Amino acid sequence: MIRNLTALVVLGIATSIASAQGLLPADRSIEQAIDHYIDTALKENKIAAARAAEDAALLRRLTLDLNGRIPTLGELQEYLADNAPEKKAKLIDRLMASPAYARHNAQTFYAFMQYSDGRPRKGDKGNPLYDYLLRSFGENHTWDRVFKEMMLPDEKDAKTQGANDFLKTRVKDLNRLTIDVSTTFFGVNVSCAQCHDHPHVHQWTQDQFYGMKSFFARTVDSGGFLGERDFGVVKYIPNKGTEKVSPVLFLSGKKLDPPGMKEPTGEERKKEQIRLDLGKKAKAPPAPPSYSLRAKLVETALAPDQRGFFARNIANRLVHRFLGRGLVMPLDQVHSENLASHPDLLEWLARDVAEHGYDLRRLTRGIVLSNAYARSSRWEGEKHPDPRHFAVAMVRALAPMQMAASLKIATSDPLALPADRNKLEERLEALEKTGAGLAIYFAQPNDNFQVGVAEAMLFANNDPLQRSLLEGAGTLTERLKQEADPTKRAELAIRAVLNRAGRTDEVQTLVNYMQRRQDRPDVANQQVIWALLTSAEFRFNH
Repeated sequence: MIRNLTALVVLGIATSIASAQGLLPADRSIEQAIDHYIDTALKENKIAAARAAEDAALLRRLTLDLNGRIPTLGELQEYLADNAPEKKAKLIDRLMASPAYARHNAQTFYAFMQYSDGRPRKGDKGNPLYDYLLRSFGENHTWDRVFKEMMLPDEKDAKTQGANDFLKTRVKDLNRLTIDVSTTFFGVNVSCAQCHDHPHVHQWTQDQFYGMKSFFARTVDSGGFLGERDFGVVKYIPNKGTEKVSPVLFLSGKKLDPPGMKEPTGEERKKEQIRLDLGKKAKAPPAPPSYSLRAKLVETALAPDQRGFFARNIANRLVHRFLGRGLVMPLDQVHSENLASHPDLLEWLARDVAEHGYDLRRLTRGIVLSNAYARSSRWEGEKHPDPRHFAVAMVRALAPMQMAASLKIATSDPLALPADRNKLEERLEALEKTGAGLAIYFAQPNDNFQVGVAEAMLFANNDPLQRSLLEGAGTLTERLKQEADPTKRAELAIRAVLNRAGRTDEVQTLVNYMQRRQDRPDVANQQVIWALLTSAEFRFNH
């Protein structure tokens, strides 16, 4: 029964059977739902969850996840001194109100939209999609609105400039466009069905791949703008059989019967070409078609009886982003043969995000308020539990821009940063911008990330990098020079770089080293900072 029910859910019929699953009421908070389902599964499997993370660790985790950087020394001291019971919620709200929240969101979504590393692409035209995402997250646009604007970009509207970049960079390869849209917005990688029916997932057939491709078959590059024809079909040769015309088919199996599913007459073809050519001559987007298949894709994907793919995908991706693992893994394999670790939780989150208008800020806040998010990453038991149970926080490598911004903040004089919140935000943004060039040195992490040889050699041999971070006015190195007591120097270095108090043995180890290098105290200070920066503790979010 569970397998059959999940197959229906994967096919997008979840909204009509949600009550049959006995989901928690819709009026529960997101954090309550997450903790209910995860804690229930832990209890059923007789697993005791890890203790709650210490305040310093939670502050660092939240600041990295929500603002894309480590906290400052002042933020650390302020948070540790706060004894209010609601201090975590206050911190989350402050971080999400920061301009850095929009910047980090834009970088993160840019990376997962198949642009690999989340960094701006080089070139005279800059980075249009990143700029669009930055505006969208800064104004808290809903996820369905972003989807609509990217699939149906108004190239005349300056407010949505850059939304067309997703389609424009793929329009000359419709196979790639089909795969990337299905993966990015629906959590389904249909690439395997391009050449043959999927051997293990019965619903992923060649009809399914080419049925999705049909939504884009009429989209063309028209003088540098996106155009869409009134006619056009997708033909393919099945693995077994003769050439056929593909139906227009959504992932749920819903088949459409649009007009224009035939070869146009000579007169129809001529009128259509005139419409497209007028746009080229005017150096403007062509007039829209009388019937848009891309518009029909958006309408179908967001319809109440079909929205399961869209809602479930974004809920799963945000759980993965903040908890280190999706409820369905891999993220692009949401299908009936790959069950969620907590099916009811995924269904509850999908229902909730859809019913609240795809408000990602709300969903994010709920996830990071959960007890599951706030667990320690240190497992103190004998056997480490299966990651699917979310019993312990997962260690996650920093993304390139997270690493770059954190390097600049960690090596800046912590006592020279402004106390005023607005001025601090401006200073941190400036540090982020000056550190952006460092991002090219770091790989975009995947779920099985390990520090590679190139990065290890970078930290071991790149003297210019070391000098840029460790030498000059306004650096942590210069601040350490002003402290005569080696114990206080060691403690300050640990707090500034690792965002926590040093353990007695750690502090003593650093003091012993500095005392042995009294002949070159400045170099000793730099080496202490560099050792902390190149540690696994700094490289990962934990």
